[in-house]
Amino acid sequence: MVFSEASSSSYGDDGPLLSPHPISNSSSNDNNSSSSSHLSSQSKTFANVFIAIVGAGVLGLPYAFRRTGWAAGVLMLLLVGALTYHCMLLLVRTRRRLSLDPSSASKIASFGDLGLAVSGPLGRAAVDSMIVLSQAGFCVGYLLFVSDTLAHLLPSSPKSLYIWAMFPFQLALNSIPSLTHLAPLSIFADVVDIGAMGVVMAEDLSLFLSRRGEGSSSSSSPSPRAFAGPSVLLYGLGVAVYAFEGIGMVLPLELEAADKDRFGRTLGVSMAFISAMYALFGALGYLAFGDDTRDIITTNFGGGWVTLLVQIGLCVNLFFTFPIMMHPVYEVAERWCCGKRYCLWLRWALVVAVSLVAMLVPNFADFLSLVGSSVCCLLGFVLPALFHLRVFSAEMGWAGAASDVAIIAVGLVFAVSGTWSSLHQIFSSSS
Repeated sequence: MVFSEASSSSYGDDGPLLSPHPISNSSSNDNNSSSSSHLSSQSKTFANVFIAIVGAGVLGLPYAFRRTGWAAGVLMLLLVGALTYHCMLLLVRTRRRLSLDPSSASKIASFGDLGLAVSGPLGRAAVDSMIVLSQAGFCVGYLLFVSDTLAHLLPSSPKSLYIWAMFPFQLALNSIPSLTHLAPLSIFADVVDIGAMGVVMAEDLSLFLSRRGEGSSSSSSPSPRAFAGPSVLLYGLGVAVYAFEGIGMVLPLELEAADKDRFGRTLGVSMAFISAMYALFGALGYLAFGDDTRDIITTNFGGGWVTLLVQIGLCVNLFFTFPIMMHPVYEVAERWCCGKRYCLWLRWALVVAVSLVAMLVPNFADFLSLVGSSVCCLLGFVLPALFHLRVFSAEMGWAGAASDVAIIAVGLVFAVSGTWSSLHQIFSSSS
């Protein structure tokens, strides 16, 4: 099976969407009626946004709050959430503007298609490259999470052993050519993610309240900081950008929305809900454990059976989600190297590369910050603003142009400085 460009763009941090049906371009009434039956309602659009964005990266937010302070972390999450929403709308407006040209209207179904329409092959190559790096980065994070969690539960063995123990099974799973056979695993992943977040927040709240009841003089009471200083802001911003990565799903979702006039409002409500949930999750985790907060919040909990089930469930979830998240990488790599033909050795080589990178990274949250600061920043902020500026430059006022230029400039500065800061933290942790 050859995957279309839309398949690679219909991914965020947590797998495929609920409504992957293409929209027919036929002028037939029957075809239009059949196509409209596949369009997403506002509630399904809301759910799809949630599924595409919320993933395992949320488990690193409490540690990021430990580094930045809980108030700084909340402010950064809200800022990044608002900017991500704005850049998603820039993509939608750019596609709608280009769709006025009948020759390109039916061809822009994804972020990659938009890059091709705006900037030619170079634009598509830029988007494809960022998608490959971000999706592969997510998969490295998955291996880190599973290996770190298993090393916490069974400390007698190093995490590298668990990465290589998963390796032959991942080669087999990633050999499956059809995403259809893997799609049911995404439903399991979504249920586990939502359930795990609920359990973790309940445990955090219970522990925080119990420690507050013991009195602030207790030696076991955490000492949370509101602001930790400007030196760690880049680190926190990187984790926040990673947590909101899902820019590639917005064009397929808008294309499938039944009420396109209200799509922006539905997207805004979804992003506001996710931002509030992220802020609550990160703050509760940090307030519960203070300076003892670990890079994966679930490893802070004791050995109760509920906690054990959550940890094992998340490991199983990410183990089976790995091949789903690698499919966009294979789609682009096989298009580049093999003329869109299925290539087993190329897939296995990519699994080897991802596993080797996971072996070299010492800290889960540090890696989240690196991926968020680099490719996610370019994909989520710089490219949408650049494409919007190129398409609307002749008709927008100075304020609109200044806004796009500012996003591009800030995004590039943050990508460079944030990447350097994250790499410095990773090398410092490994030394």
